[in-house]
Amino acid sequence: MKAQSRSGWLACLRRSLLLAAAFLLAVAVSPAWSQSNFVSGGVAPPGIADNLFSPAPESSLRGAPSMLPQAIAPSPPSLMVPAGKVALELAARFGKDAPPITGGLIWRVYNAKPNSNGTFKLVKEEKAATPSLVLPPGAYIVHVGFGLATAVRPVSLRSQTVHEVFDLPAGGLRLEGKVGDVRIPSTQISFDVYPGSQFEPGSDQRPIAEKVTTGEVVIVPEGTYHIVSNYGNANSVVRSDIRVQAGKLTDITVTHRAAVITLKLVTEKGGEALANTSWSVLTPGGDVIKESIGAFSRFVLAEGEYRAIAKYDGRVFEREFKVVNGVDGDVEVLAR
Repeated sequence: MKAQSRSGWLACLRRSLLLAAAFLLAVAVSPAWSQSNFVSGGVAPPGIADNLFSPAPESSLRGAPSMLPQAIAPSPPSLMVPAGKVALELAARFGKDAPPITGGLIWRVYNAKPNSNGTFKLVKEEKAATPSLVLPPGAYIVHVGFGLATAVRPVSLRSQTVHEVFDLPAGGLRLEGKVGDVRIPSTQISFDVYPGSQFEPGSDQRPIAEKVTTGEVVIVPEGTYHIVSNYGNANSVVRSDIRVQAGKLTDITVTHRAAVITLKLVTEKGGEALANTSWSVLTPGGDVIKESIGAFSRFVLAEGEYRAIAKYDGRVFEREFKVVNGVDGDVEVLAR
């Protein structure tokens, strides 16, 4: 009899695991499951990051991660469970023997049995750190998302309260850019985050977070990532490899060697800029970096040598110029 009971339990466990695998496959292939189902595609909403991650000490260097607060959220009051229902208590932590995650979580509970169309019915959704749910007895699949870190597990509810703790080894990444000692304004720089090192095969895959702005906290699974920093919209691009550790917020400063250059076509030195001028900025080898039209064409250019070509009233004028790191300025091209 004991052997039959054990056999039945194992069969039930196998069934649950298969259902969980099917659920993961459905999540992977369903277009309805995009990054928007998580925390802003991995970027923590305003206020969330400050509660999850403690600020780095003033004496620490940029790039040095700071530890998360160790305080555990207070336990919720005892839950009244009606007859014929079962309580499911959920929590998440950054890993075994690691602090609990106290915010930014999205919990979803699904029926373990898919519908006729192969989808799983959503039963409950909660955003509390430690939700206590009251559900009918049965088999369910619990999915939790923390930024871009997720976990899923089959759960069977019978007659007693079930406690489930999920491990989500994730960390935060906060970025900013500088030229020398000067911080680049957040409106002029953005960051794309890619999985893995830039030197690994497949590093050109799609980013997991795009156009991240200065100060935003991107929550990602623990691991190695590479950052593509775009200052302006020309050729000032810097790639950096970083390591994110579970339970820590890592501040990264990306240093650009560039300057803001304004091109003007004038009839004499210091003269008024001519409107409706067509501009092209080229490398010494003749590759086009950027093109625009206007009296004042403003570019962020990486340090180096360039050639400016101005087209005005059917005529072409040009001038070679040099960009020095951190030295913004005007470049005048004489229309003669």
